[in-house]
Amino acid sequence: MHKEKGMEAGIPNVLIVDDEPDILELLELALTRMGLDVTRANGLSEAKARLGERRYAMCLTDMRMADGTGLDVVRHIAESSLDLPVAVITAHGNMENAVAALKAGAFDYLSKPVSLEQLRTLVNSALSLPVCAGKADGALSALLGEAPAMQQARDLIARVARSQAPVHISGESGSGKEMAARLIVEQSARCRQPFIAVNCGAIPENLMESEFFGYRKGAFTGADKDRDGFFQAANQGTLLLDEVAELPLAMQVKLLRAIQEKRVRRVGATEEEAVDVRILSATHRDLAECVRDGSFRQDLYYRLNVIALRMPALREIHEDIPQIAQQLLTRIGGAAGAKFSPAALKVLSAYDFPGNVRELENVIERALALCVGGLIQPDDLQLKPVNGEQQAAAMGGKYPLTDYLDRVEREAILEALHQTHFNRTAAAKILGVTFRALRYRMDRLSINDKDKQ
Repeated sequence: MHKEKGMEAGIPNVLIVDDEPDILELLELALTRMGLDVTRANGLSEAKARLGERRYAMCLTDMRMADGTGLDVVRHIAESSLDLPVAVITAHGNMENAVAALKAGAFDYLSKPVSLEQLRTLVNSALSLPVCAGKADGALSALLGEAPAMQQARDLIARVARSQAPVHISGESGSGKEMAARLIVEQSARCRQPFIAVNCGAIPENLMESEFFGYRKGAFTGADKDRDGFFQAANQGTLLLDEVAELPLAMQVKLLRAIQEKRVRRVGATEEEAVDVRILSATHRDLAECVRDGSFRQDLYYRLNVIALRMPALREIHEDIPQIAQQLLTRIGGAAGAKFSPAALKVLSAYDFPGNVRELENVIERALALCVGGLIQPDDLQLKPVNGEQQAAAMGGKYPLTDYLDRVEREAILEALHQTHFNRTAAAKILGVTFRALRYRMDRLSINDKDKQ
């Protein structure tokens, strides 16, 4: 009767699963002190029975039990379409089990011995999920398109948002990787907490540790006060490691430890501090290939790539280009009321867009400036055929001027990159531009590691 009264009063009920009575008692005591209603299950079989009797706000299960595992609990909840977050308690240092649980659909994991602070944080995050979940449909409408590849991306974003699992977002430059990361956050339990996006390729190597983990006053010359790093700034929220493939190996080791232990040490500090950060990562490079060529650690790759999300290139969703273009035109054109002619939409649909959505935005901005009477015609788009760049180069043509200038700029950037063995910082100095400006130009001109050859 006590538990039913608790539910009537609106008190969340948590199912705890373990086959050790002492552990169940400790967990029940901790959760009860948080003002929660608690139901016990002594092992897998009893857990399945309890899950069939009533609805729960969340489930917390041990990994190893006499009659099954925590993974079995996670899979049973998923197969039964029970809409509740489940967290798994794993043995200390057993990251393989933790990653397996996250891949199976677990909300999060805790390592033994269980920290009460981490337990409270995890439970509060899990119980806050319904608060933000109602934003899902509206947020995902930003990803237009009915092509199967885009539908798969939207479906996966909706699923991973209700987890704390690390997500690695891959895709070509301009394909919307950061937008996908923001959509995941907007639908997650951390939607009201900080979201910090970090461009790993834009941080000088000698500053990386202090930028990520912060520093103590006096740690080095110029450290006149304590300063938080990215992990402290994102505490309770989400940290996006953009262009994560650019991290040097030495920093990869330190990052791996911070992610696994959920603790960081500031530069100049003697003790570590706990941080609660969900990690998302992104890159336009093939991270698995980086592992094979030795530029990226395999253990960090497996830790980041728990759930893989790939954003499709525009050439893979040709049928959706008119819809995406119309949305961009409305946003960019504002109150101007400009529109595409049917012929212009046909040209857009036939183009491969190597620069993806970012290139499409640039094309539309240029067309708006050139069109007459607010009607965009094919000539206003200034799009060459798929092989037009090669044809124009062979003819020595200097028109259209924008294409000619793009070719000249591309050649200059590639020459500087080859001189510096693709060291972007050094290439930016040769070209007389900032690192950020060089990266923008490389993205716009679709220059990547394939051009090293």
